[in-house]
Order: sequence, then C-alpha cells, then structure tokens
Amino acid sequence: MRSLRMFGLAVLLFAAGCGDDDDAVPERVVFGAEGNRLWAYSIDDPDRQQVVIASAADDPATGRDINGQICLTADGRTFIAGEDTGQPDPPAGWGVFALDGTVVGELSATQIGKLNTTFQGEGSEGEEPLNQAEPYGCAFLDDGRLITTDVGNQAAGAETGQVILWFPPLDVAEPAFCKLDTAVGTAGSVYVHSDGDVYIASARGATAGVLRYAAPFPTADTAEGGCGRVDATGAPLASEVRRDHFIAIDGNIISPNSVVATPDGTFLVSSVINGVIAEYDDAGAFLRKILEPPPGERLGPEPFSTGTPLGLGVDSDGTVYFADLGLVLRESGPGPGQRTGSVRRIRFEDGAPLAPETLRDGLSFPDGIGVLEVGF
Repeated sequence: MRSLRMFGLAVLLFAAGCGDDDDAVPERVVFGAEGNRLWAYSIDDPDRQQVVIASAADDPATGRDINGQICLTADGRTFIAGEDTGQPDPPAGWGVFALDGTVVGELSATQIGKLNTTFQGEGSEGEEPLNQAEPYGCAFLDDGRLITTDVGNQAAGAETGQVILWFPPLDVAEPAFCKLDTAVGTAGSVYVHSDGDVYIASARGATAGVLRYAAPFPTADTAEGGCGRVDATGAPLASEVRRDHFIAIDGNIISPNSVVATPDGTFLVSSVINGVIAEYDDAGAFLRKILEPPPGERLGPEPFSTGTPLGLGVDSDGTVYFADLGLVLRESGPGPGQRTGSVRRIRFEDGAPLAPETLRDGLSFPDGIGVLEVGF
C-alpha cells in the first residue's frame, strides 16, 4: 500500500488525429493515473472516458500498477510511467509502453520494457529496505535521452530522492543509465526547458523548492561519457553536475510538488499542502497565485473546495490542468481522503485565472503530470 507522496498526478495531453481525414479536428485527451489504473478522458467531451491500463488488482492476469508522471516520445506513440506491479518482487521501476489508437474509447497500451535502478537507503541482501522505492517523474530530452526521478524518503529522514538519466534504446533488457543526483528531498515532477536545462520539484529538506540542472549532461554511462563516479549503491554517477536552487521554498509554496512552464515563459509550481499553484517569472521571482483556497477555508475532514494540486500540465492555449489529491486532515495528519481526488483545469480570461473546472471527481490518489500535443 502506497503512503502519502507529496507530489503530482499522472496526466498527459495530446492531440490525436482522427483517422486519415486531413480535415478532421484533432481530439485532445487527458491521461490520468488513479488507483493504479491509467485513464483517458476527452477534454472536449469529458463524458467520453476509458481505462487504458487496468490495475493488477482489477486484472491480475494482464493488469499493471501505473502511477507518477507520464511522458511520451516526440511521435506520441511510446510513453513512460511509474510501474510497480508486485513490488518488491519484481522491484518498482518505470514502465515503457507502446500506445495504440487515436481517440478515447479506442486507446490501448502494451508494455515493451522496464527501467530498473538502485534506490538510496536500500538494505543489504535479506534486509528490509529503509524506504519504499517510489519512481515518479519523467521527461524526455530532445535527443531521446530520458530524465526520471524517484521520491526517496517521503516525509522524514535524509534527502534520498534521485535524478536519473537514461540512454536509448529503452526497450531492451537493461537500459544504460547515469545518476545525476542522489540527494533530493522528496523529488517530484520533471520539466525539460527548451534550452535543455532540467527543472525538478523538491517538497522538503534542504533542497525544497525547484532545482535547476544545467545542460549538457552525460552522453553515456562511462567516464568518457561524463559518468565517471559511482554512488553508495555502486550505480554509475555523473562526474560533474551543475545544480542551483532556481526557486526557493517561500510563503507561497510550502511543499513544491510539480513544476511546468507556460506558453508565456513563466513557471507554475504546485503545493499540495496549502492548495496553491503559484506563478514565477523566468528568473524565479514570484508573480502571483493562480489557485488558492477561498479566504477562511482550512484543511480538515473535508478537502479544500478548490482542490489540493499535485501534478501540473499546460496546453498550448495556456490552459492549466492539475491533479487534485483530495487531501484531508485527520488526527493522524494529512492524507488523501476516500475518493476525494479529481482532475481539474484552469482557463483564463483576459489573463486572469477562472475558477477551476472538474473533468472527473471521485478519484483515488491521482498522482503525476505531463503534457504533450501531437497530431497523429
């Protein structure tokens, strides 16, 4: 059973061409991981929905437990998602899936690979691990290399989240990788900027905020390729990484979970604990909040009416999509309520954010985000 993870929802957008008719209007689709299932919703007709991948509990024979951020290759036909079916045997990792179909109701996915690595804090052979492996974030670089994050310690202890670079091909038995960082506090989503720099959300500890990793990155898992060290688990580690604190934790974002850029070149950061999505400029300076609870509303047995955002996505029109965890506050502390999660969107009028609209509610632990618009 997964514990509370302070990060995002698995949501993906793409524009799917309808058949071979060049005049057909592309359909926009949202993918969301919920209850270990992968759902698809039509943005323009949210009543049209389907399960693309069933959970292992729903379908023990062929189901897969899907969670975390979802990211696609440039052609939109292959995607990556956290996959922890049956963990710890086999161990959790990132599944590689081939996507078939172009419209909601006709989509299907087939697993064609899995990315496995070592996790910080793992016990020796025969010992219980010190923290549960939690693959989460992912994003592709322009040349097909893949960046992923795993959460590490989630609420206490040392910062053990990791940033990992994977080298194509990814659909082989043991894809090559090189770790860029092994000390991120509750690592969240990944965003790759057009200039090649990588941004990672961190929800706690000394790294809390948004971290920026400067390109270029290793080209192979060898010293010659820029990966000349090993970490505490013996896995390959980058010889050198340039990292800075792009956005520090402030009074606006308390638990930074996801980061994404807007078409205007600004950045959005989600903070699930206080129900905020904050906007920052290209230098990391705070601009405004585009989502926050109404004045006087407090987290309690019921979630915030405006949601508790984890994952973030922005389409080319600037509409923001977010995963609402449905966080509630009990005597034992904060955690997701019983099917109180949702997928919502925020549209804008004359630059001002409108009230969030619900695409689907009654969800159980929606967790991750990624955005892509592709015409097939």
